[in-house]
Amino acid sequence: MALVTFPAASTIFTSSADYDLSRSAYGAMFVPQAMTAVGASILGASLARRVGTRRIYLIGLVANILAMTLLVVSATVQHTVVVAYPLLLAATASLGVGFGFTVPSLNTFTAAFNPDSVDSSVLVLNALLGVGTALAPLLVAVFVGLDFWWGLPVVAGGVLALILVTSVRLPFAVDRPTAAPARAPIPPRFWVYAAFAVCYGICETMNGNWASLDMKDIGASTTQASIALTTFWASVTLGRVVFAALQRWIPSRVTYRVLPVLLVAVFVAISQLPDDQPALAILTFGAAGLCCSALLPLTISFGQGELTVMGAAVAGGVIASYQVGYGIAAFGAGPLQNAGIDLPALFGWTAIVAALLAGLAFVVSSSRRSVASAGTSRTS
Repeated sequence: MALVTFPAASTIFTSSADYDLSRSAYGAMFVPQAMTAVGASILGASLARRVGTRRIYLIGLVANILAMTLLVVSATVQHTVVVAYPLLLAATASLGVGFGFTVPSLNTFTAAFNPDSVDSSVLVLNALLGVGTALAPLLVAVFVGLDFWWGLPVVAGGVLALILVTSVRLPFAVDRPTAAPARAPIPPRFWVYAAFAVCYGICETMNGNWASLDMKDIGASTTQASIALTTFWASVTLGRVVFAALQRWIPSRVTYRVLPVLLVAVFVAISQLPDDQPALAILTFGAAGLCCSALLPLTISFGQGELTVMGAAVAGGVIASYQVGYGIAAFGAGPLQNAGIDLPALFGWTAIVAALLAGLAFVVSSSRRSVASAGTSRTS
């Protein structure tokens, strides 16, 4: 919920009656988030070896709560942009720290607690994450109707506070802090995973951050725009649950290779959406969510199974790479629109990125070997 609060409120940030941000300024809001998320994801594994993954996870929760608090504070001065915008930048920066610390930690916990079913367990975990991302735009629409959109960060912050209080009492024992963490070279195969995660981040973020504004451009109402974003994230969630259940009959490798190919077609369809047909647009964004659904969690679980030399750093490295793609799409689409390239054209261009994603999917899934140490491997 916290992660999607900002893009879910995109129509609020760009509305002349509220923050009145340009699309470039809206996109630039996410630069601090991408930078801090990348830094936190990369540093998280080494810090976890010193202080424990549990403590990194708890720090991430605190950062998320701070992000929601700053967003609520910015709402009180939203008509004074010179004050509100720095608060928004600080909020997204804090959110990046929270995301970069909590998500890799949760993926590490899940893999460690379920070693015999890592793929399906990570898919289910990310499906639960998807429930929050699907709820965020829906709750924004509800709170906008009640005339206080900032109710969403209040709810998200309150839930996070409850999670923090509960988590402090839990052990989450998957590792022990060490004074001198061991270091190993990054296997060359990791960069294939990183490239896939960057491309995936671009594809997901084009939908997650720009779907609502694309809906507005084709004549949809604010409520319909929120429904489109909710449908996208709900489909991401549903897809993760469905593909986790189907693993008994459809191998993860097959799912991983087919979904990017379908995503290419969906991006082309989004670029050709007609005006004044919001129902068709909502269905198309739902299809995009289904195509995105299993890709990131399977990348993490594949990496944890193959790149054993990296240990817990795999999840952090993949999330960091994903955040690079997130930053490219979240920020880059704004200046390009100011340069005269409309959103449908940008969605069409993203089909090329999805095609590259499809090619990388075959490379990633071509080997499920375990890289046990630099320069050596064993069959897993």
